[in-house]
Amino acid sequence: MNISLRQLKAFVLVATLGNFTRAAERLHITQAGLSVMMREIEAQLGSRLFDRTTRSVTLTQAGHALLPVASAAVGQLDAVAGQIAAFGQVARKTLRIAATPLVSAHLMPEWFGTFAREHPDVDLRLVEAELEQVHALVEQGDADLGFGFFTKASHGIERTLLQSFRLMRVTAGGKRLSRKPMQGGITWDALRDEKLISLPPENPIQQLVETHLARIGRADEPRVVFRRFETLIGMAEAGLGAAIVPTFALPACRARAVRWDVLTHPEVTLGFHRIVKRGRAKPELWRQFTELAASSMRRIDAMADESAR
Repeated sequence: MNISLRQLKAFVLVATLGNFTRAAERLHITQAGLSVMMREIEAQLGSRLFDRTTRSVTLTQAGHALLPVASAAVGQLDAVAGQIAAFGQVARKTLRIAATPLVSAHLMPEWFGTFAREHPDVDLRLVEAELEQVHALVEQGDADLGFGFFTKASHGIERTLLQSFRLMRVTAGGKRLSRKPMQGGITWDALRDEKLISLPPENPIQQLVETHLARIGRADEPRVVFRRFETLIGMAEAGLGAAIVPTFALPACRARAVRWDVLTHPEVTLGFHRIVKRGRAKPELWRQFTELAASSMRRIDAMADESAR
């Protein structure tokens, strides 16, 4: 029998998610490739592991027997690999970071520059990815730290809240790079008749926005959608409509001729987190970089406080 660790990880993920498509996305392989991996395991064991229909994937009796053994083996090997990686990382002083595009473009240059000056012997590496990919990179051990708005807890991932941010409306107006851009605060009721543009409906931040738009009868209506914050803010600047984004996006707004207004009644907050793989050793470098990031987050929140006055 020659079952690889990669195959065992894939089996555990399919069994946990109950879905081949989502498991393939998390593993960054095609669904067809994942199916081949599962057929290879089944061939070696001489038994079918899954019952598949067009709507569901369930474990067979053989699959149920294999799952606890495979989960334990994967968990133990990941834990040992994490410890070994931590030992090697201390020696090499490498810090691998995954972050969403807005963080990467507007915050990481400052963070990397400051950290590099204080730790010139550290090899800093950045992977720009969408939120789900950041999560997957950390979970698989391909990144040490991940940064973003992780709204849900996840088994195997440890979240640390760095700062809570409010939601704000961004519209065309203001003065590019102004020392004192136009700003203020408005209520959600003020959005009743305003043309809105948005992030995709599957975005967790947009889902939070929709719950509050529902209170004024505007949830889940057809809108022009843009995938990234920077594009959304740029389109607001161009007059295509008002965008609702976290005050975390203020650094991107300051480079554009836009007005921003913190939304009140109710004032809605969401948390910006650092994530790490649960069970991994946490070198001092991780703590130092996290403190640098948290300090930057507090300055952005203070900027939003000034805007709301």
